[in-house]
Amino acid sequence: MRAQGQAKGRPTASRKEAEAARQVEPNIFARIARFVRQVVQELRKVVTPTRNELFTYIGVVIVFLVVMMIYVGVLDFGFGRLVLWAFGG
Repeated sequence: MRAQGQAKGRPTASRKEAEAARQVEPNIFARIARFVRQVVQELRKVVTPTRNELFTYIGVVIVFLVVMMIYVGVLDFGFGRLVLWAFGG
């Protein structure tokens, strides 16, 4: 069900290729069908991570969030102390 001999993993068409292939605008149903076909083609290119990769990604995200929470917490504490010092608290 590949259109025009496109192989799996083929990069998206360049602007020049897309304009060359463009013709008269089809009706709304044809455009919806083309959109659905293009979505399916793009979803076939998606690579699912392995179990180890998934846990690695989860770990990286959690570590990043903890670091950002600490950073924002320190800034919040510092600005709070600065405001209390400036305006007397």
